[in-house]
Amino acid sequence: MSYHLRQLGREHIILERGRIAERWRSERWDSLAFQLPNWMMRLPGYRYEGDDPDGFMHRDGVVRFIEEYSRRIAPPIRCGIRVTALDTSGTGRLLVRTDHFNLEASNVVVATGPYQEPSIPSFGAALPIETYQLSASRYTNPHQLPPGRVLVVGSGGSGCQIASDLQQGGTGVYLSVGRHRRVPRRYRGKDYGWWSEKTGNTDRTVDDIPPGFRPPLLTGINGGEDVDLRRLAVEGVTLVGGLRGAHGGRLHFAADLEENLALGDEGFDQFTRSVDEYIFKQGLDAPEEVRSDPSGTVRPPTPPPISDLDVRAAGITSVIWATGYRYDFGWIKCPVLAGGIPVHKRGVTTFPGVYFLGLPRLYKLKSSFLWGVDEDAAYLAQHITTRRGHDG
Repeated sequence: MSYHLRQLGREHIILERGRIAERWRSERWDSLAFQLPNWMMRLPGYRYEGDDPDGFMHRDGVVRFIEEYSRRIAPPIRCGIRVTALDTSGTGRLLVRTDHFNLEASNVVVATGPYQEPSIPSFGAALPIETYQLSASRYTNPHQLPPGRVLVVGSGGSGCQIASDLQQGGTGVYLSVGRHRRVPRRYRGKDYGWWSEKTGNTDRTVDDIPPGFRPPLLTGINGGEDVDLRRLAVEGVTLVGGLRGAHGGRLHFAADLEENLALGDEGFDQFTRSVDEYIFKQGLDAPEEVRSDPSGTVRPPTPPPISDLDVRAAGITSVIWATGYRYDFGWIKCPVLAGGIPVHKRGVTTFPGVYFLGLPRLYKLKSSFLWGVDEDAAYLAQHITTRRGHDG
């Protein structure tokens, strides 16, 4: 946002409650790698310049990438400033309250991201009092947990990677599997990200994205490998269905494990078929995929279903909630929310001067990704510049 505002000669300031790239520093686990290849590490005016374009950058490398970007574009940023409220002032401008000072502005862009408050089911309170519970954003490595087995709830990218991290660290793991969509990390010589951009999938707008769309499981632990929950089971992770509740020290799981695994497999197959069709239509020279199973249909068997577990008897001492996040925009007092969710069109709200950036599917499928936010930022910067009579 700062890059594009500066290109248009607009005075602005960035307020950051922590440090640059704070969430990558303090809310990511130790083994995390960027979910897409290094060549997709790009921001306006800067992109990956290293000698391993097909590699997957470690969390600390992502921090350095964002820090270097800040050094290159030199944004007017104030770190350690927490915004506590956004309201209107008596002068008709927007009033930004912080824990250090207040200021007025004609335009405010809310770019706080979608990962604000962990969404943890209320029945977590029914677990035994000694059970150590934390969200995925607070997990760092197996050593922070007490001895014993761990239940990871949620089979998105975070849940799968954390389960694998724990299992490889020698911890016994249960993984509660919900509905998900998985894709191959590489297919016919190219990374998923390459195919997704080439086929125009990441440029699909909100009008083209079907209801209930789920982002795919992009990569396994440390980056660069498929996510295959059936393989995790073979490697020692105990798969269970979706967690439905807890009572009296017992966990209750839905009988949907096979169904959820099948949906993941279906997403995998749909993606490979779509790439095959694209290659055929475009006449591309892409190598055929070599499979150990020529038919591509043989997969490890589904583990026996588990419907009920006694937490103590199963040796579960920790629960990691990888169950997603919810917005926390209670500090915004301007009428731009409905049920706590921003109401906007391509980041532009109906309240003059209030904008959002970096939300999932803000305009396109790529809108909330580091490598995809550029287009939305440019659009909002232009909108701010052409808004008549408002120069601040």
